[in-house]
Amino acid sequence: MLRSWLADFVGLVFPRLCPACREPLARGEAHLCTACRAELPYTDFHRLPPEANPLARRFWGKLPVRHALSYLQFVRQGRVQRLLHGLKYGGQRGVGTALGRLYGAELAAAGLAADFDLIVPVPLHPRKLARRGFNQAEVFAEGLSAGLALPWAPALRRTAHTATQTKKNRAERWENVATVFEAADAASVAGRRVLLVDDVLTTGATLEACGAALLAAGALEISIATIACA
Repeated sequence: MLRSWLADFVGLVFPRLCPACREPLARGEAHLCTACRAELPYTDFHRLPPEANPLARRFWGKLPVRHALSYLQFVRQGRVQRLLHGLKYGGQRGVGTALGRLYGAELAAAGLAADFDLIVPVPLHPRKLARRGFNQAEVFAEGLSAGLALPWAPALRRTAHTATQTKKNRAERWENVATVFEAADAASVAGRRVLLVDDVLTTGATLEACGAALLAAGALEISIATIACA
């Protein structure tokens, strides 16, 4: 009783806010409020055949990808942008894990877990990792691992620090990352069907470079999954 009263008091003075809409979370809500869970712009790309998947088309002729998946559609100044900003710059790592767990469970229900052997996150350079404190792609991978009941591993490493991709065009993004990824342990990916994950897919240059490094290390097949796509 006392613990419940204290929790209510703390919640009144310091309310937990939904990172998507900034409204207070109700008791029992974790990370996302019920309204946002219902109203976020889900892509449902995993329900489409590959030839009808607009995300898969971005990789045609660039990287052989079995599945191209993204949980949410990025909308500038919208809930998804606030979610991602809180994850990357607000230290809200639990949001990434929660989204991964939700998406992983949805992909598993669609029968896709059988198409992957290993989940691999896009790595951060150690300098950026030290500044941010965690890799947002890794916490998403942790959640996906729980939802899909599959292992994940930091099987890639970034060999050079690169400038931000934000204001670069597609060609500049590719040139910026084309040779900066390599397998941290080739044996961990050789002969395995890898689900490569990141937070946001824009042009796909970073994912292409990572996918190419995994294939060079002997990965049998590459699929892509991100929290959001722009």
